[in-house]
Amino acid sequence: MSFEDHRSRLWAIAYRLLGSRADADDAVQEAWLRFSRTDTSNVENLGAWLSTVVSRVCLNMLQARKTRPQPVAEVPEATSDDDPAYEALLADSVGLALQVVLDALTPAERVAFVLHDIFAVPFDQIAPIVDRSTPATRQLASRARTRVQHRDATGAADRLRQAALVDAFLAAARDGNFEALLALLHPDVVLRADAPVVALGAPAETRGREAVGAFSRRARGATRARLDGAAALVWLVDEQPKVVYRFTTEGDQIVAIDLIGDTRDLDLVIVR
Repeated sequence: MSFEDHRSRLWAIAYRLLGSRADADDAVQEAWLRFSRTDTSNVENLGAWLSTVVSRVCLNMLQARKTRPQPVAEVPEATSDDDPAYEALLADSVGLALQVVLDALTPAERVAFVLHDIFAVPFDQIAPIVDRSTPATRQLASRARTRVQHRDATGAADRLRQAALVDAFLAAARDGNFEALLALLHPDVVLRADAPVVALGAPAETRGREAVGAFSRRARGATRARLDGAAALVWLVDEQPKVVYRFTTEGDQIVAIDLIGDTRDLDLVIVR
């Protein structure tokens, strides 16, 4: 695995921590420079190592912001390229309300909350990044979570985490990475299909991680979308929605996928 294999995730971490496309680009570039100067041949988990590096870079940038004025939030514009399309989904999932809350947190609180509550990074891995003990890091995230829950009644944090899971699901399907796909699914995950999708050849119900994972490989041709404001996927035929993937998540796993072929009355937005 090389740096490029992890770039998308590193950019997502940096963007969520910093709330700025330009700053996220700078953080990832700095992480690459540090990677290029370091012998990582003995690093067992390069992804975790790089996530730590980019998180530390972001923490330094957040701390530096205290000395200069910053915009409250930045919502990127989408273009036809793949990465900006994801940024549009990400910006919509975060929402201005959550971004305002994140900007009100201390840098250490923000890092602890985003890494743990959104990326499910264990506290013992976050602690060295924020230079705290594991219990103290847990308290940082708890304080941040309380502030987010108090000021973000719309549940944007949950939508953000779900968006990250759906994006990882699509990436794993496109890459043919079956192990990564299985890691996103709950052991008792269920996949349900409505009548129009069954007519296309899908089973009405599939249960279990292995079976749902095997079927979900077909999602490699799907397109990102929003369904009722939440992250979703859609299979398009002649630019018309044919099948919509609706996800139910708990924590850092997908517990249910509903395949919807009757798309006529859905509040569906295609993300380009």
